[in-house]
Amino acid sequence: MAGLLDKVSGWGSPAAALKRGQKLIDEGKRAEAFPLLAKAANAGIAEAEYLVGRAYLEAGGVPPSPVEAARWLERAANAGYMEAQSLLGALYMHGVAGIQLPGAGGAPGALFSATGGVTPDFDKSAYWARRAADAGSADGQALLGYILTSGPDSMRDLDAAETWYRKAAQANSPQGRLGYAMALLRKAKTPEENATGAAEMSLAAASGLGTAQYLLGALTEQGQGVPQDLEQATDLYRQAAEKGVRAAQARYGMALLQGNGVERDLQEGESWLRRAALAGDPEAAAVVGDLYARGGELPPNHTEAAQWFRRAAEAGHKAAARTLGVMSLTGAGVPRDPQEAARWFRMSAEAGDVQSRYDLAALVLQGKGEPDDPVRVREWFEQAATAGDLVAAYNLGICLAEGVGVTRDDRQAAQWLRRAAEGVVNAQYWYGRMLSEGRGVEQNAEEGRAWIARAAGAGMNDAQVALAEMLVNGRGGKRDHAEALQLFLGAAKHGHVGAMFALGALYGGGHDIPWDRPEAEKWFRAAAERGHATAQMMLGRYLARGLGGNTNHAEARSWLERALAQGLREAQLDLDALPAALPVSGTGGTAPAEAARAAAR
Repeated sequence: MAGLLDKVSGWGSPAAALKRGQKLIDEGKRAEAFPLLAKAANAGIAEAEYLVGRAYLEAGGVPPSPVEAARWLERAANAGYMEAQSLLGALYMHGVAGIQLPGAGGAPGALFSATGGVTPDFDKSAYWARRAADAGSADGQALLGYILTSGPDSMRDLDAAETWYRKAAQANSPQGRLGYAMALLRKAKTPEENATGAAEMSLAAASGLGTAQYLLGALTEQGQGVPQDLEQATDLYRQAAEKGVRAAQARYGMALLQGNGVERDLQEGESWLRRAALAGDPEAAAVVGDLYARGGELPPNHTEAAQWFRRAAEAGHKAAARTLGVMSLTGAGVPRDPQEAARWFRMSAEAGDVQSRYDLAALVLQGKGEPDDPVRVREWFEQAATAGDLVAAYNLGICLAEGVGVTRDDRQAAQWLRRAAEGVVNAQYWYGRMLSEGRGVEQNAEEGRAWIARAAGAGMNDAQVALAEMLVNGRGGKRDHAEALQLFLGAAKHGHVGAMFALGALYGGGHDIPWDRPEAEKWFRAAAERGHATAQMMLGRYLARGLGGNTNHAEARSWLERALAQGLREAQLDLDALPAALPVSGTGGTAPAEAARAAAR
C-alpha cells in the first residue's frame, strides 16, 4: 500500500490536492479522491492523514487494510488532529473489525453495543480518548466517559465519567447524551431526577440512536421519568429493532407475540425473535424454541425447537440447557441419549439451575454421566444441605445410602434423611424404610411404619405400597388386609406395577378378603404387560389352569417364557407341565408373605 502512495504525484500543491479530494468525496467519487488525499497525506497534512486512514478502514476507494488505517490515523493523531485521536481511541476500544464509524453505514449506538469477541485495549483507548476529549472532541469525551464507566475497575470513575458525558451532551453528541442520561438515571432517587435523565434519553433517541430508543422504550414501558405508555414503548422498541439493536428486537418480538402495545402477530413476532436469537440473544432463542416445542398457532416441530434451545443453551441459558436434557431423555427432536442428557443437565446445573442438579443426580443413580459426576452431585447437595435445604438433605442422604460420590455410610445417610423427613415426603419414606430394616439406625419397625404412613398419607405411591406390605404382614403394627387392598388399589391406579401384582395376589385367595380369581387375573395381566416377571409367571399359571375362568395354553406358554427369560426359573416347572391339563390345587395364588415381598419389588 505504501508503494501506491509513493507513486502519487501531480495535482498541484498538497493543500490543493486535499481540497480537491474532499470535493470528490462529497460527490461520492471516493476512488478518484484517494490519490489526491494520499498526496496531501504524504506531505504531512494531518487532516489528509486522517482521511486516508478512514479510507483504508472503510474501503473508500482502496482495498480495506486495518494495518494501514491504524498507521495513518496514528500519524494524524500524533500531529494533534482530534478527530483522528477520537477514532483511534474507538479503534482500540472496539477493535478494527468491530468499529462502527459515524456515517460509515454502522448501526448508531455502537459505543454502547457488544463488540462481538474483540478484546479491547483500554489503556491505549483511554490515552487517545483523553487527548481528544481535552482538545474538545465531543466523540472523544463520550468515549472517555464510556471507558470510565465500563472499563476495568482500576479505571472506573463514575463521577468523572458523568462530567465527560455532560460535556459531550452539551456539544449535542448523541452518544454523550445517551451516556449522560444513563449516568443521571443510575443515581436518580426522586421522580424529578428520573425525569431529568429521561429527558436526556429522549434527546438521544430523537437523534436516531438505536440504543437510546430501546432504553427510552424501557423507561416508557415502566413509566420511569416519563408517562407510562405501552403503545409508545413498543413503537420505540420497533424503531430500535429496525436499527439492529438486539435487545429491542427481542422486546418487540415479545410484544408482537403477546399483543402488548401493538396488534398481536405471531408470525411477525417469531420473525423478530429469530433475528434477535441469530444476533446472539439467548432468551430470544429459548422463546423461539419454546414456540416450536409447544406448537399451537405455529406447527409443532421438536427438531426445530431443539436447534433453537441448543443455540440458547450454548449462550448460557440454563433453562434451555435443562430442556435439551429432558428432550435427550425422551428422544423428542433429538436422538434419545442419556449421556447427552447428562451433559445438558450438567451445563444447566453449573449455571445455577437447582432442578438440573436433581435431574443429573437421577441419571447418576442409573450409572449415567461422567466419572466425576457422582462427586459433583454429592458436593452440590452437601453444600445446600449444610445451609439448611431439606430437599438437598434428602438427596445427600440418598447419595450416602447408595454410595454416590462418597463411600456408603448408612449412619450418616439416616441422619440426613431424618433431618429432611421434617419436610420432604420422599425422605419420610426412606427414613421409615431404614428404621424398619435397621439400616444405619437401631431397628424399629413400629416407628418406621409411622414414617412410611406419613409419606403414604401425602400420596406417595411407593410409600403406599410399602405401608400396604406392612399391613399384609403385620410388621410394625396390626395386620389389616382390607386397608392394604385400598392402598394397593390407589397405587395401582397411578401406575405402580408392584401394587398391580399385589392386587392379583390378594384377590387370588389366602388373604382376609373375598376371593375373586377373574379380578386377580386382570391385575396379574396389568403387571405382566409392564414387565413384572412374577406377574408374568402367575398370569401364565392362571391361563394354563383356567383359574380366572379362561384356559389358553398358547398364551400361557408365551407369558411363562417371558418370565423365564427374566431369570424366574420357577416358571420352568409350569412350562414343563404344558400342554397337559393341570388340576386346580391349593389356592392357585401366592402366600401372603410372598405376595407382599413381590409387591415391594
